[in-house]
Amino acid sequence: MASMMGQGALAASFAVSGTSFQVASGKLTSRGLSSYVHTDRSADGRGHPVALLGIGDARLSDICQAAEVDTPVGKVVFKLTAGGKAGEVTASSLVIDAEDLVGDARFGTAQIGRDASTLDQVPGVKGEKGQFGLQAGDIEVAGVKSHAWSATGGNFRLKGLGIDVSLDGEKCF
Repeated sequence: MASMMGQGALAASFAVSGTSFQVASGKLTSRGLSSYVHTDRSADGRGHPVALLGIGDARLSDICQAAEVDTPVGKVVFKLTAGGKAGEVTASSLVIDAEDLVGDARFGTAQIGRDASTLDQVPGVKGEKGQFGLQAGDIEVAGVKSHAWSATGGNFRLKGLGIDVSLDGEKCF
């Protein structure tokens, strides 16, 4: 899936919902990061510029994802949580289409400004020739906060999974 997304094959058949969502984690570590600028498309054809973040083998201390959705009964918050006391969350070949990301980061063996078509830290995650790209051999980000349009992964393990749907519920941040 990450390979198809990175090559644009999945993006053509995967319309994002038109609602971005929050992603937060106390700590994210991974072997391998590849990133370049991409455009997600909603079903209505609107474009959403994102940083496509290909993350190799991710470990998260915890995870929170929340989206605020308009419904006939009012605004509803759809919230997914996992990890924490239940144990680490893991994902392989994780691809996040993020419009922002903040936290305290450490990149090992960083290459910033590399041609996106030559990225090789996360298999299959490459951009178009001539595009700006960056990659790192390993990463650690504490206090992760991001707004994203999509997230896909080859294999998620969500220990202590919780899903909550509520009117005017709390988001992640």
